[in-house]
Amino acid sequence: MQEDTMGAIPIIDVAPWFTDNDGAKREVARQLSLACHEFGFLQIVGHGISDELRQSALDQMNAFFERDLPDKVVVTPTDGSYRGYSGRKSESFAYTVGDIRPADLVEAFVIGSEDPDGQPTGRLHTHAPNTWPTGMPAFREITARYYQAARSLSETMADIASLALELEPEFFSSRLTDAVVTMRMNWYQRLANEPQLDEEQMALGAHTDYGILTILLADVRPGLQILSDASEWVDVTPEPGAFIMNVGDALAVWTNDYWKSTIHRVVPTMAPGGTPRRSIALFQDGNFDTPLAVLPQFVTTDHPARYAPTTLGEHVTNKISGGRTFEVPDVQQTLGTRDTSAKL
Repeated sequence: MQEDTMGAIPIIDVAPWFTDNDGAKREVARQLSLACHEFGFLQIVGHGISDELRQSALDQMNAFFERDLPDKVVVTPTDGSYRGYSGRKSESFAYTVGDIRPADLVEAFVIGSEDPDGQPTGRLHTHAPNTWPTGMPAFREITARYYQAARSLSETMADIASLALELEPEFFSSRLTDAVVTMRMNWYQRLANEPQLDEEQMALGAHTDYGILTILLADVRPGLQILSDASEWVDVTPEPGAFIMNVGDALAVWTNDYWKSTIHRVVPTMAPGGTPRRSIALFQDGNFDTPLAVLPQFVTTDHPARYAPTTLGEHVTNKISGGRTFEVPDVQQTLGTRDTSAKL
């Protein structure tokens, strides 16, 4: 594990995980546990996803988001599936941690898990058919190919997490058999004629990620910030060729906050009319019927369980609803006993 020279989080080379060297695999797992315990964020190199595919996925974002607005809104979801396009100021992620701020300056395009048999009753929100823009075959092909590669990486990191936490090898893989895996392309742009921004305005408001873990591909430029233990915002800039991974709420619940689900945000560093900032976040949220409760080995007399039992689906759905409806959730229920009142 090496120090991140462009930010505050460790860089882990996971290439040894793909070998037959058990000692090298254990070392990767040890580094992962240390990073997730101390920071909740890390950068991943040696992941095996080509630079060509990564860059192609980012470039296809330009092809879609630079379209005229009417060509984008036709793929806005109307059925509650959260698939397709969402416009600027249509969401406020800070609401999910009880922080009331203006809606976020981000456009997004979302795809996710599809059911091979169509659209079963009760699975509209989790396994709905993806909605694609017409006349953009390359966008669809490359985006779908990147989704599969990033999803595979998330499954690999979950396997490493099982070893890192000294759980049975199939602990996480058995909880990913019918996983909800959502990918969100984020397009941050300041308009040329946009007035001065209010100091409360975020590109993407402060939040934690809701599921198991997140794999993030982003332009090598500032914007992402994480909240430190000292309640200070720390800049994180991706290393070239690296992915950023962060711990989601589910991992924090299972480990009773031994692994941190760190609050993070994106600040509007883009110049008016300047080059947009791009990122692609893949959220590995697991099987929605999976029980979510603190594991017994992470409970002691000094550290009692901080979370009430629920399911992955209930937790993730409640958090998503807050950001889209501008309703403030029960923060103590969703974040345990952590005090977030003075941090944002």
